[in-house]
Amino acid sequence: MAIAITEHTTKAFDADLLDLTRMISEMGGYAERQLIESVDALTRSDSARGKRVVCGDAKLDAQQFDIEQKAIETIATRQPMAVDLREIVGILRIANELERIGELAKNIGQRIDAMNGENMPRKALRGVTHMTDLAIHLLRDALDSFAEKDGQKAVEVRNRDEEIDSMYTSLFRELLTYMMEDPGTVAFGIHLLFCAKNIERMGDHATNIAEAVYYMIEGHAFAKERPKADTTSDIVVRIQQSSPGSESQRFAAGYAPAR
Repeated sequence: MAIAITEHTTKAFDADLLDLTRMISEMGGYAERQLIESVDALTRSDSARGKRVVCGDAKLDAQQFDIEQKAIETIATRQPMAVDLREIVGILRIANELERIGELAKNIGQRIDAMNGENMPRKALRGVTHMTDLAIHLLRDALDSFAEKDGQKAVEVRNRDEEIDSMYTSLFRELLTYMMEDPGTVAFGIHLLFCAKNIERMGDHATNIAEAVYYMIEGHAFAKERPKADTTSDIVVRIQQSSPGSESQRFAAGYAPAR
């Protein structure tokens, strides 16, 4: 009799886990669409699309809530242990990371109205598009590592996070130069910097998903903190003194890493 009960509990847990896996897949697909739509709206100055992204964030919130409720119910009724419990905890972590990606996409959508009509450096926008491509591939591969229970793919995703960090640092320097050389680009440049930082953070959240997958599979976190290549906090602006009191010294500026 005890064996029959155990088999029934195991089958019920497997069914619950399958449901949770499906729910994560659906949430991940929607988070990816929100990411793509927000940046498309940004690069096309499409306010209507940006507003749709903002409104669409509620769906991600609802998906996260449903996953949390299902996970809590599964823990309460199936009482999983060891690797089974790790899978549930990992799923909760992944849902949280996907919700954060949605929030960042929403923030980009909210900025589009303020950026319309401003001077738009096309080269900088191309840099944002490139960053977005990197973030999308990271997110897709992280979700694939979860679906396939592939620890090696999760490691590879984690190791690629530096690519987005480096791209963000380069874009930060580029936008800083635009704003120093042409004060007319400042309003747009500041908003675009926030959008670029959001995309860089999306890459971080995709990497966090990969780390959660690794934990689920291996039973422990990575031994070392992942390397970061975002060095924007080291950049300082130095005003070059030309002639004392001259009007031009306000705008003659450069940047260099802090020593």
